[in-house]
Amino acid sequence: MTAHPVSVIIPTYNRKHFLPRALDSIFRQTHKCFEVIIVDDGSTDSTEQYVRGLKYQHKCNIRYLRQENKGPAAARNLGIVHSESDYVAFLDSDDHWHKRKLEKQCSLLLNSPQFLISHTKEKWLRNGIHLNQKKKHIPQHGDIFSHCLELCAVGMSTVMVHKLLFEHVGLFDESFRCCEDYDFWLRASCRHQFLLVDSPLTIKEGGREDQVSQQFSVGMDKLRIRSIENLLASRKLQTDQYILACNELVKKYTIYGNGCLRHGKEDEGLYYLGKAESLNDQIPKSSR
Repeated sequence: MTAHPVSVIIPTYNRKHFLPRALDSIFRQTHKCFEVIIVDDGSTDSTEQYVRGLKYQHKCNIRYLRQENKGPAAARNLGIVHSESDYVAFLDSDDHWHKRKLEKQCSLLLNSPQFLISHTKEKWLRNGIHLNQKKKHIPQHGDIFSHCLELCAVGMSTVMVHKLLFEHVGLFDESFRCCEDYDFWLRASCRHQFLLVDSPLTIKEGGREDQVSQQFSVGMDKLRIRSIENLLASRKLQTDQYILACNELVKKYTIYGNGCLRHGKEDEGLYYLGKAESLNDQIPKSSR
C-alpha cells in the first residue's frame, strides 16, 4: 500500500549547520514524505546554496521557499499555503525525529479520523545532555485546553496536522514573533482534541542563545497574556473554557505584574495587578 502523503515544513533562519541533521532524520523515515518544504526566513548564511544542492542528491521532492525575515509564524504559514498534501508535519531546523515518527503518527491519525491534529512525546537535550521533563511538561491526550492555557504544552516539531484544521482555527498569527505556537495551540485545543503518540519520537535541542525562545524570553509572559486576551475577545469559548481562561489570565497578570514591581517597573506592574483584580472580580466565585 502506498504511504499516505505528508508534507514536511521546515522554517529556518541561519541554521545551515543544523539542517543536515534535521533532513537526514526525514530521509531516514520508514514512512516516506511526499515533499519537504524548507522555508528560509531571510537567512544571510549559505542556507540557499546548501538546499539547492540537495535537490540533485535526493529523490525526495525538496522545495525551497524564501521570504524576508518575518519570524517563524510567517515561515510556517508560507509552507502551509504551498504544501500539496492533506497532512503537514512541522520540524524545526535544529530538531530531529526518530525514524518511525511519521509512520506511527500518520497511521494513528488515519485510523482515528475524529482527530485533525497529533503530537508525540519528546526527548529533550541541552548541549547534548539529556534533560528530564517536569510533570507539567509531559504532553497530554484528548482535551488539552487547560494544559495549553498553563504553558506551551505541545512541541512544535512533534506535530502532524490535517489541513482542515487550519480552515477551522486559522493559520499562525504572524504578529507573534514568539509564542506563536502557544497562541495556535490555544485556538486549536479549545475546539479540537489532540491525539498523543505515547512515544518520544521527537528529539528537541535547546539551550542556545540563537533560539527564538531565548531571544524573547523576557517578553514571553506578556505575549501569552495577549494570546489569552485575544481568545477571550473572540467569544468562541464555551462557558467552562471561558472561566478556565479567565482564571489563568488572572494568574498570568499577577505573576507578570509582580515581576515588573521586582524590576522597578512600578507603573506597568500596578497596571497588570489592577487588571488581575478587576478580572478576578468578574469570575463567578463557584468557579474558582
